[in-house]
Amino acid sequence: MFDIENVDRRVEMFIFDIFVAIHKIKFVVKDFEDGDKLLYSWKEWDTVIREFEIIGEASKYLLKDKLLDKNYQIVVDFRNKISHNYFGIDPDIVLNIGKFDINELLFTIVDLIHSIDEPLKTELIDSFIEDNKYLDFIVKELKDLK
Repeated sequence: MFDIENVDRRVEMFIFDIFVAIHKIKFVVKDFEDGDKLLYSWKEWDTVIREFEIIGEASKYLLKDKLLDKNYQIVVDFRNKISHNYFGIDPDIVLNIGKFDINELLFTIVDLIHSIDEPLKTELIDSFIEDNKYLDFIVKELKDLK
């Protein structure tokens, strides 16, 4: 059995960080049709922006380990833009990425998850379920990976 608590953060954990962040974004943006309405719903806006930051940060590690194609550098670049040019973000672009463009990354992440050795994959799924047990929609998505 792997002892996840006592090792340096495994690159596979970043894959799951992205998986969870994508589903949080999709959960929030599904109720919005207009970027400005998302922007002015500050809790939802801040949630989406934070999750995009997590995706971009985790993607750096996957790019470094060549688990993501270099074309995914755009994900890191988007993270840098929203982190450093916060007031210049177009809310319609954020909404569009959250509703549609993020699906390509999700498919890639799911493929990466399915390529993880089964014992580690199961342990990571169980760990992320425990960490997100208060979010039923995340727990469901994680269980669907099994």
